[in-house]
Amino acid sequence: MSSVFDPTQVSEDRQWAFATGDVPVAVYGLGKMGLPIAAVFADVVENVVGVDIDDDVVDAVNSGQSPVEREPGLDDLVADVVERGALSATTDGERAASDASVHVVIVPTLIDETNTPDLAAIRAATETVAAGLEPDDLVLFESTLPPGATADVLRPLLAEQSGLDADEFGVAVCPERTSSGRALQDIRGTHPKIVGGVDPESTRAAELVYRTVTSNTVIPVSDATTAEAVKVFEGVYRDVNIALANELARFTDELDIDVREAIRAANTQPYSDIHTPGPGVGGHCIPYYPYFLTRWLDTDEELLTTARGVNDDMPAFVADRVTEGLRANGVDPDDATALVLGLTYRAGVRETRASPAYGVCTGLTKRGLDVLAADPMVDADGFDATDVSLDDAASADPDAVVLVTDHDEFGALDWTAFDRPLVVVDTRDALDSDGADHRQYTVGRGWR
Repeated sequence: MSSVFDPTQVSEDRQWAFATGDVPVAVYGLGKMGLPIAAVFADVVENVVGVDIDDDVVDAVNSGQSPVEREPGLDDLVADVVERGALSATTDGERAASDASVHVVIVPTLIDETNTPDLAAIRAATETVAAGLEPDDLVLFESTLPPGATADVLRPLLAEQSGLDADEFGVAVCPERTSSGRALQDIRGTHPKIVGGVDPESTRAAELVYRTVTSNTVIPVSDATTAEAVKVFEGVYRDVNIALANELARFTDELDIDVREAIRAANTQPYSDIHTPGPGVGGHCIPYYPYFLTRWLDTDEELLTTARGVNDDMPAFVADRVTEGLRANGVDPDDATALVLGLTYRAGVRETRASPAYGVCTGLTKRGLDVLAADPMVDADGFDATDVSLDDAASADPDAVVLVTDHDEFGALDWTAFDRPLVVVDTRDALDSDGADHRQYTVGRGWR
């Protein structure tokens, strides 16, 4: 095909062409972030093909259905843009790349068994793009990447695999800043959009694209590496701040104070923004991003590794509070059963990657307890636990209950239905067992 998008000739006319669908777009990766991005692009430019390696995902999208659960508005938007012919899906990435002029890559960057960033998925997607890349095309990386990956790895890979000179196509990093459960809202303009190209022309082209797609400010930064750093720094900030909150929460018992209350009061000062303590940190973002620096760069560091250790240790801290409470109730942990409430890493999100529940279940098992688990969204496959429904929680006769994930469904739990006093450990400050004679520990509040 003859490309109509020239990153070296950015103008309002070309923005109009993009907005009217004259510039075909391919989105690579239709997961929980990729599909919302593809749907929003399709809603605006009406000429989008989504690429995914999963036949079931492609079939669902082409039938107008969203395989991403609990994402408000996404079901209706996918149905609408597919019906309008604005969005289709395929597993044939090379053909999609050949037909597209703008390529949006949104696949995950994980870490391997040594906690080193694993670029396998992003490299595979990049090679697919390269197979159809033509002069004047624009490649936009929405994936979170180690700073320098685009300039040092992905742009050269595009050139090598496509046979083009690196200055014949545009490349920019435009990291998604999206949370599950509010993806459409975030993509369309909750946060300013960061764009940084490998050269000034690519930055201007990316800015043009996202001025069309989003309603918020588009912030161009100096280069692609800076844009990568922005996203990684955001996640690292949260990891370190949560570690601070978790460290402070450990002072609760010795100080005999409500640390959560102290944090709230401290945060009334404008220079204090301490986060909320909990059972650890999970999901596909925050637990991984520190390693995009510590295992990617050569510069010495201590803070990020220390913070990671604090957050990784919280499930063991939770398990220790369970055994402490059991002994106070005169129960031997070796003869006890614990019920874990919530296995996903966050309430309302069907994802267990790096969930603190893994460590909590394993920690309880190592301390001799039998572990049951209830979660309205997932089963206990892969966890050191046996599934139980929430309806059967009381009849399962546990000695302890641990809230790891505060799904709304757990608010209806009848604490008076249990036959004997329990040890209740609440990691989210979300349970109210008042009216029942239970010994409760809340992370950051202590025993009551």
